[in-house]
Amino acid sequence: MKNTALVAIAAGILLSCENKEHVSELPESNAEITIMSLDPGHFHAGLIHKSMYPQVDSTVYVFAPEGAELKDYMGRLAGYNNREEEPTAWNLQVSTGEDYLEKMIATTPGNVMMVAGKNDRKIDYISAAIANGINVYADKPLVIDKSGFDKLVKVFDEAGQKDLLLYDIMTERFEISTILQKELSMVPAVFGKLEKGTLENPAITKESVHHFFKYVSGNPLIRPDWFFDTDIEGTGIVDVTTHLVDLVQWEAFPNETLDTTDVKMLTAKLWPTVLDSAQFRLVTGKTEFPGFLLKNVSDNKLSVDSNGEMNYTLKGVHSKVSVIWNFQAPEGTADTHYSMMRGTKANLIIQQGQDENYVATLYVELLDGQDEALISMVKNGLQERFPGLDLEKTADGKYKILIPEKYHNGHEAHFAQVTEKYLEYFTNKNMPAWEIPNMIVKYYTTTEALKKAKEK
Repeated sequence: MKNTALVAIAAGILLSCENKEHVSELPESNAEITIMSLDPGHFHAGLIHKSMYPQVDSTVYVFAPEGAELKDYMGRLAGYNNREEEPTAWNLQVSTGEDYLEKMIATTPGNVMMVAGKNDRKIDYISAAIANGINVYADKPLVIDKSGFDKLVKVFDEAGQKDLLLYDIMTERFEISTILQKELSMVPAVFGKLEKGTLENPAITKESVHHFFKYVSGNPLIRPDWFFDTDIEGTGIVDVTTHLVDLVQWEAFPNETLDTTDVKMLTAKLWPTVLDSAQFRLVTGKTEFPGFLLKNVSDNKLSVDSNGEMNYTLKGVHSKVSVIWNFQAPEGTADTHYSMMRGTKANLIIQQGQDENYVATLYVELLDGQDEALISMVKNGLQERFPGLDLEKTADGKYKILIPEKYHNGHEAHFAQVTEKYLEYFTNKNMPAWEIPNMIVKYYTTTEALKKAKEK
């Protein structure tokens, strides 16, 4: 018998029993969904538990190797349990050991596997779960290269045959400025039709800027050292870009089923962010670069291919997607997002810079003098769905969409929203027919971009 620690958390109190081989027995649950969290190496694994859900059992079964990542995950949930406002009541049953995947498959105390962590092995975790009749809720990206993509296509087919739900976490669909950008792009009287664009002047541009060192739930984010190994995490062109490629599809072709033949990759590139040893120590807590990262260390500086850009067409529409990673945001700033959709009558622009106090803000640049159509759409359409929404004309002639603060609920809150969507699909079996084909197209796009970038 392997030496395996069994740990339970109840109301934030940690208990442990040594040398236990199986998860301890609990009263049988009547909940529709019981979550098994596998190898939770990324803080997103904890964020889905910031809220509780009626159809989800309060006991979460965790299968993971021992170490700092597991402790961080457990501490995050304990923090949610112990907070003063709307505390959660999660109970963790944790089985540790290097054979954590085998233990999950052998015991299967739940029916949904949640996975967020090392991206290079995520598709193998997903394949094992689906092969054993377990539904999957996974953080992005599901795959980081072409071999992973080939596995993903097969596992989606198997999941369909077994009536299992496999879904990735697309939080950015719940950002209010993006929702409104999409809504306005679907109003011909305001937007016209989406332009086709060119390589030099794309119809859709999406760029996000992220930072290695930041605060999450009010605490400094300590990242695992493997996060900086692109063989494990994935390069900048296949990681965060997953969100942006998803938004291109979701906004430009709403409710349409796409195919990989709709994608033509034109150009793609990668470039590094360089961290010195002091920066690496600040963000990981490690005093020196580990051996597996030395392949990317020169002059005591680590190069991480975390930045990526791709130019491609989707059904003939030119799109540009780019992601930039800096080490730390300047004081008072945060991660930012820029997006433009160009229509025949208007441009829809999301900016999140200093002028916007680093809050994602939507501007409408009218090209055809259709002010009345825009005002009518906002006053008689969007205000019914989003009370308090309004317009303001700026000095340069654009219209700024005034979004009440209550709709800016933040990145962390989006995890509860996308989780609720997964639970709806699970319960009602009403996931739109386009979701799975478009997930496949999304990962085809990112892995094609990586292939193109590496050709040079």
